[in-house]
Amino acid sequence: MKLEKIVEDTAVELLRIAATELPEEYAQEMERLMNEARGDVGKSQIRNILEDVEIAREGSLPMCQDTGVVAFMVKLGDGFPLRSSLKDILVKATRRATDEIPIRPNAVDMFKGNTGDNVGLRGHVPIINIELVPGDELELTAMPKGGGSSNVANHRMLKPGLGMKGVKQFVVEAVAQAGSLGCPPYFVGVGIGGGEDYVMKLAKEALLSPFKVRNPDPDIGAIEDELLAKLNELGIGAMGLGEGPSVLDIHIEMAARHPASLPVGVVISCWALRHARAVIGKDGKVTVDKRS
Repeated sequence: MKLEKIVEDTAVELLRIAATELPEEYAQEMERLMNEARGDVGKSQIRNILEDVEIAREGSLPMCQDTGVVAFMVKLGDGFPLRSSLKDILVKATRRATDEIPIRPNAVDMFKGNTGDNVGLRGHVPIINIELVPGDELELTAMPKGGGSSNVANHRMLKPGLGMKGVKQFVVEAVAQAGSLGCPPYFVGVGIGGGEDYVMKLAKEALLSPFKVRNPDPDIGAIEDELLAKLNELGIGAMGLGEGPSVLDIHIEMAARHPASLPVGVVISCWALRHARAVIGKDGKVTVDKRS
């Protein structure tokens, strides 16, 4: 089989996994928190989520009707044979996934309306972020993100003098403002530094950090723990009903900043943090991350 077809088939499968299979560790954490939660309403909401997850997995059906705007995070090795053709391959995979999984068409052109195939007419959707890395492999992550949680993303250019105290305050304010609108319990990604555009990319990448694994920088890791505790004190609760967990995890990615700027971005995911990852070798061997 040609390498182009292998990459295309893999991308379709990753979109299927992302849409239909919640990582088991997320489900286990929600079940644990449900057992600890006070109040029957919160427990009922978490129970409904877990039932939905089971039905979706068993039937290979989307966990939610909103299957998101299709996006791919790509790490492209120097020695991987495919390069400029990757975009066309991923666009083709997106069209196939729309029909075969199926996933809901979510690409809307401002003048022409819904394109019907999750591909934007002007070439920017699916969203594809490519990072060049050493090696001869292609690491491909599908990360389709729903509109409800995207609508509550937040960004602010803080005064540098506010420092980390100001950053923490803004993150808490951003999640409090999101309230029930993005279908909690949430995953929260925080970007700090870079610039007004790059900080949101950092925040989105933070969502892909390993679950419950703190940043290797101990100072940042301590802030993640502190913010996770504070965000759950907000009492948003499952689906915003004030009972059960508000936030399942939070991760921070940080970059250097301009002396006169302190950009902070907050990207929030609903309980269905959709993502799936595979590594493809130049020989066509595919390794897909297990959902465990």
